[in-house]
Amino acid sequence: MTIQTRVQEQYELWVNDPAIDEATKAELRGIAGDPKEVEDRFYRDLEFGTGGLRGVIGAGTNRINAYTVARATQGLAQFLLSSGQSELAAVIAYDSRNQSPEFALETAKVLAGNGIKAYVFESLRPTPELSFAVRYLKADAGVVVTASHNPPEYNGYKVYGSDGGQLVPDQAEQVIAEIRGVQSFADVKRLSRADAEAKGLLEWIGKDVDAAFLKAVTSVSLNAELVRRTSDDFKIVYTPLHGAGNLSVRAALGAIGFEQVKVVAEQEQPDARFSTVKSPNPEEKDAFALAIRDAKAWDADIIIGTDPDCDRMGAVVKDPDGEYFVLTGNQSGAIMVDYLLGNLRDRGELPDNGVVIKTIVTSEMGAVIAEHYGAKVLNTLTGFKYIGEKMTLFDRTGEATYLFGYEESYGYLAGNYARDKDAVVASMLICEAAAYYKSKGKTLYDVLQELYERHGYFLEKLESRTLKGKDGVEKIGAIMEDWRGAPPAELNGLKVAKVEDFTQGLYGLPVENVLKYTLEDDSWFCLRPSGTEPKIKVYFAVRGSSATGAASAIDRLVQSVMTRVDQHN
Repeated sequence: MTIQTRVQEQYELWVNDPAIDEATKAELRGIAGDPKEVEDRFYRDLEFGTGGLRGVIGAGTNRINAYTVARATQGLAQFLLSSGQSELAAVIAYDSRNQSPEFALETAKVLAGNGIKAYVFESLRPTPELSFAVRYLKADAGVVVTASHNPPEYNGYKVYGSDGGQLVPDQAEQVIAEIRGVQSFADVKRLSRADAEAKGLLEWIGKDVDAAFLKAVTSVSLNAELVRRTSDDFKIVYTPLHGAGNLSVRAALGAIGFEQVKVVAEQEQPDARFSTVKSPNPEEKDAFALAIRDAKAWDADIIIGTDPDCDRMGAVVKDPDGEYFVLTGNQSGAIMVDYLLGNLRDRGELPDNGVVIKTIVTSEMGAVIAEHYGAKVLNTLTGFKYIGEKMTLFDRTGEATYLFGYEESYGYLAGNYARDKDAVVASMLICEAAAYYKSKGKTLYDVLQELYERHGYFLEKLESRTLKGKDGVEKIGAIMEDWRGAPPAELNGLKVAKVEDFTQGLYGLPVENVLKYTLEDDSWFCLRPSGTEPKIKVYFAVRGSSATGAASAIDRLVQSVMTRVDQHN
């Protein structure tokens, strides 16, 4: 079957399916004269990537809507029921995006229709609290409706296993197989909200789980007494970027003693349009414009920001000139590794089998710091689900003690209470570290420079190219095949010492479409199609003996690689 035939077949199925409402059919009839738009909506089904199911809101198989959510949930229900267990349960959370409450309720109604109890948060909550709640309530699965830091037109659907971690590939494939078996929306089983509640298959949750989550997060704190003693002299500006983090982050900061916390007023309340920013992403400096304005006016010590579902945290600190400097995810991660492990060592609490886990595209700086303290370092593929999978393994076997896990994309987790990155604990920890070092006369910028001087000048960059639609998917595929088929022997006069193609299942890791090239000076770059957006991402890293040398080296590396990548645009 050609793609065009499949597109037309799927389009007509939707327009004629009696289970689909008239408003959705009218939306589809309105694009009948735009074959490109019809193709983009129907040329494929949304697929599970590093962040689950994610797409633009709208009608079609390649969109997220009540029907694709219901179909995915029916597949999830069948996957859970195939275990043969009785009295199954799942937890559902959602963030501030368009249709998030509606998609969450639809998920609950379909689970209830299949006899699976749904615990649903009464209002928006951080994604890490969903991960925690699955474990806390001893549920069999979890779902969070979010598109993380994607643009406003997106929403998504992340699925979690009974350990509180996102589904890893073998589990996701089983769910996908079940979803594919749902041929018609008429095959989706659902109860009304009233019936689900009456039968005890829909239970609303909130404050009790919030309190338990807060207790778990604050148990990670190492210097709460110091924070309380110095709280009059430490100021924090926080922006939740219109998302789910506002109440939880402020509660965690307050619980360990921070009293001077100013929230950016224009970004405090949920807003599905994210109207004050180009992108609700704490990886981007522009997202901190209003926070930096407030910090300058108030002379704040640190700025923190969390993305819409509060699983990513960005931090901004003062440099020697008094300007506010945005830390990268790699830099924040390295600072937190040093703070955690250094304090644990000084207390005599650093375990002999301690492990720090990072991804293959994360800087080696944190690894070098961890090894300095005698901790083991493990690498996983991109996606915090792989870090969570290792945590669950260590819990079962006792072979290692988890200390910290992080990704370059601003995702961190300290503590063993969840299996996903947590911007609540990261916000608390980076502020605690800043207060701790301020008591010693240092800023986090000073600490970062000391780490560079001690361990080397690590510098990283990320280049992304957005390539939308079917044509974009084909271009991304062509870029990967170009580099896979003709890997360079050298770049900028440096030999390519190692080529790693992760489609080969290297190091016992799952198969993934990622290419990594290491040069003879240990600098490296990595090509990876995004699992959550229509992008190809290219990661770069160097280690120099000086800041200027590292900057020069990474600029040359980026120029050489991206010139070849951009030939396909």
